[in-house]
Amino acid sequence: MSESYDAVIVGSGPNGLAAAVTLARAGLSVAVYERAETFGGAASTAELTLPGFRHDVGSAVHPLALESWFFREFGLERRVPLIVPEVSYAHPLDGGRAGLAYRDLARAADGLGVDGPAYERLMRPLVEHLRGVADFTGNALLRIPGDPLAAVFFGLRALEQGGPWWNARFRDDVVPSMITGVSAHTILHQPSLAAGGAGLVLATYGHGRGWPIPVGGSQSIADAMIADIRAHGGVLHAGVEVTALDELPPSRAVLLDTTPRALVTMAGERMPELYRRQLERFRYGGGVAKVDFALSDPVPWAHPDVARAGTIHIGGTRAEIAAAENAVARGALPDAPYVLAAQPTLFDSTRAPEGKHVLWAYTHVPSGSPADREEAVVRQIERFAPGFRDTVLASSSRTATDIQAWNHNFPGGDISAGAPNLTQLLGRPVYSPDPWRTPMKGVYLCSSSTSPGPGVHGLAGWHAALSALRHEFGTRLRPDLAPRDDQLHAAASSAS
Repeated sequence: MSESYDAVIVGSGPNGLAAAVTLARAGLSVAVYERAETFGGAASTAELTLPGFRHDVGSAVHPLALESWFFREFGLERRVPLIVPEVSYAHPLDGGRAGLAYRDLARAADGLGVDGPAYERLMRPLVEHLRGVADFTGNALLRIPGDPLAAVFFGLRALEQGGPWWNARFRDDVVPSMITGVSAHTILHQPSLAAGGAGLVLATYGHGRGWPIPVGGSQSIADAMIADIRAHGGVLHAGVEVTALDELPPSRAVLLDTTPRALVTMAGERMPELYRRQLERFRYGGGVAKVDFALSDPVPWAHPDVARAGTIHIGGTRAEIAAAENAVARGALPDAPYVLAAQPTLFDSTRAPEGKHVLWAYTHVPSGSPADREEAVVRQIERFAPGFRDTVLASSSRTATDIQAWNHNFPGGDISAGAPNLTQLLGRPVYSPDPWRTPMKGVYLCSSSTSPGPGVHGLAGWHAALSALRHEFGTRLRPDLAPRDDQLHAAASSAS
């Protein structure tokens, strides 16, 4: 690597690409190095089962995208065609029942029976302070919130839904099951403060803006950022594994879309001992086992309105989901696991041949589990969609160890790149108002292992890039990230 650049980024996941976009827009020369042969990391799409069936390899639905400060400034909605289902997520229950999280909170509450008014009282203050909740949870949590009232509303409700009194305001099982279904995205013990808080954030986005599905797959989001990097002079290199910082070309700033564990290895003796010990204390969480299905027909849900949702939380009641998630936390494989599923072809016909469908699903497993969970996933879907098995044309199943082999940022299959418990949300990966900056001159960490944590939002990369601009290039000006007219034309063409 004989070239030299102002900034070098290692890793092309959403955060690495966000960092590269920001620095290239600031007028710097930027290079991105990616170990895989393709760019995008968790935001990638490929044919995993049969020709013509396009599956999201990592993330499929993006609850954080519309309110991400980075994506707002980047103009994601103007660059990438996004479909926002009227039902953000659904939660099927036995007996053909289901809870439906309509984007319209009042409409959702109307359909939730005896607990509808209580649910609306829980969520209304958060939805009305959506931007404040987004900005509070999208920054390093050691900072003073811009909307203190939003932080208070959020904190009190997180304490409620994260503690043993989480059922206090409810009389039926539908609403508690819905809340636990969305909280279980975290792969954490139920109930817990971090899981309850994360579930409320996701539910707030679900009712405030919706959970968008990018037309063509998650790769569309990565491709929009890649196009912007190249349009502003940046270069991207695929198939290049970086194992040490000394292998990189000369630059004033290095931003690593990697785990703290990888940074320790890459830095070697350059890393101060105290910081090394801090990073070595960073803990990784449970893993996922993923199954992608090519289907002959839509999933035959017992409650037909479940098909109106882009995302489905499968696992039964609050107690059943908590039991399954807590078994995983103990290192066991539950017989009736929690399953998170997405059915994009109900909204985006570009993903499969005409009349056919794809289904994206994963379940939680202990870290590093080699267990193939396809049959357990199929059984749980069949429980709420009898006849599902008969619609399956082909499938692709990956274990937690397979997930780690595919993406080294997911140790043991941990797609959060570090357990998102309360301690590691406050200090991610260390306690600091600027957790992206390391004590090594010009070296920054910008992955989901840093604040604000997991999700396709680009915020960790954006914050790290802004920190690098301040400390390495002497500017506090935020570069303009808005799309150009030709980029808008490209997005419109891809939607037609």
